Amino acid sequence: MKVRLEGTTKRFGATEALAPVDLDVHEGEFVSIVGPSGCGKSTLLRIVAGLLPASAGVVEAGGRPVRGPLTALGIVFQQPVLLDWRSALGNVLFQVEMRGHRPGPWRERALALLEQFGLRDFANTYPHALSGGMRQRVAIARALLHEPGLLLMDEPFGALDALTREQMRVDLEAAWMRHRMTVLFVTHGVDEAVLLADRVVVMSPRPGRIEDVLRVDLPRPRGLAARRDPAFLRIEEAITAIFLARGVLSRADT
Repeated sequence: MKVRLEGTTKRFGATEALAPVDLDVHEGEFVSIVGPSGCGKSTLLRIVAGLLPASAGVVEAGGRPVRGPLTALGIVFQQPVLLDWRSALGNVLFQVEMRGHRPGPWRERALALLEQFGLRDFANTYPHALSGGMRQRVAIARALLHEPGLLLMDEPFGALDALTREQMRVDLEAAWMRHRMTVLFVTHGVDEAVLLADRVVVMSPRPGRIEDVLRVDLPRPRGLAARRDPAFLRIEEAITAIFLARGVLSRADT
C-alpha cells in the first residue's frame, strides 16, 4: 500500500507539532522515521492511520484520501497491549474477532505466525508468563494476521532490553521479507532505523519537519555483521551530523 503526504501539518491549539511534511512511501517499502522526542513522529503515524486528522495538507493511503481510521492496516505500539485473560493465540485471533469474523478459519494462519516468531510452543500461554520480547512478538503477529498492506510501528522495541531489541530487529526484518508489506517504523534509535529500512526519514525538533531522507543500500538480510558495513557507518554518521547541527546532540569534547 502506497502512502502519500503533501503539505501535511498538525497543530494542537497554539502548538505546531508538525510543520508541512512531504513524503511518498512506495508499496512494499520499509521506511524508518527517526528524530528527537516531541518532534511529531508518533503524531505523523497516527495521521496516516486516520486516528488523528491533519490540520492541513494531503494524506493518502492506497491512493485514497485518509478521512478516518483505516482498517486495512496493522499497528504495533511501544507496549504490546495484550489481553491478560487470553492466551497468545487468543490475543492474535482477537483482532479478527473484533472485525466480526469467526476465529476458526484464521487459527492456522495465527499458529503459523506464532511459529515464525518462535512462539508456537507458547500458543496457549498467557501474557503474564511471557517475557517482554515474547509479548511484543505476539503483538506483531496480531497486526499481521489479516495480511495488511500497511504496517505502522510506533517505537515497538522501545521498552525492551538491548539484546532483545536486536533479536526483535532480526525477527521483524525476516517477517517483512516474507510478507513485503509497506512499513512505517518510528524509532529513537539511529542504528535501528538504518538497519531495518530501505530509506530513513530524519526529522527535526518540534515543529517536526523532514531534514533529510537517506537511502540505505545494505544487502538483506542484515544480521549482526551489518553494523560493521562501511555503508551502515556512513549513513549513521550522516544522521548523527544532522542531529549535531540541529542541537539535538552535543559533542562531549566541546
